[in-house]
Amino acid sequence: MTTVLLVDDEQNIIELARMYLEQEGYSILEAGDGVTALDMILGDEPDLVVLDLMLPELDGWEVCKQTRAKSDVPILMLTARDDDIDKIVGLELGADDYMTKPFNPRELVARIKAILRRVGGNARADETRETLTVGDIELDPGGREAVANNTTLDLRAKEFDLLHVLMENEGLALSREKLLSLAWGFDFYGQTRTVDVHVAHLRKKLADANSSVEIETVWGVGYKLNAS
Repeated sequence: MTTVLLVDDEQNIIELARMYLEQEGYSILEAGDGVTALDMILGDEPDLVVLDLMLPELDGWEVCKQTRAKSDVPILMLTARDDDIDKIVGLELGADDYMTKPFNPRELVARIKAILRRVGGNARADETRETLTVGDIELDPGGREAVANNTTLDLRAKEFDLLHVLMENEGLALSREKLLSLAWGFDFYGQTRTVDVHVAHLRKKLADANSSVEIETVWGVGYKLNAS
């Protein structure tokens, strides 16, 4: 059974989300503060975490940061404010998606399903894919490993998926919406800033490896991968 950890200091939020998720067959864990949440993430190893930002003991940003140092568990962040900075910081720390409170519980369920589909679907499909090479980058979908200029890239799960999509479409300009559909596996609810954040991370890691492959910005469209 798929387990979702709900992290929020508002019990009514947890109860609302629990009701809808249990109806869909999910097993639910809950935590009311950041320290407890982090212990449960690393100890109980849930399949997905719904993480509020404003938490006692340890805030959601720090929980996400410490989680990403040790785990690729999908994280859906909740924020009580509709400020872009909250969303951007969360995405930069490795969150997979975000929602603004108050939220529609049916939309929460839909997003959780989409994230889990992507995580499970990519893993199964990747087992049959052969190594992909573009310029000095070699990507092994089955082993989830990428090497650029003989340097192994330390990629988070979403960075790997994004690089994979860009390599499969070398030289083609892809919109942010298209990249979200192909790499994240769902239609994104809201802004597409998450693509920009992950592209920035990928560019830095390719530059650190002195790779000749570049991710080019196509103004008014999105991005494309070029092997110079």
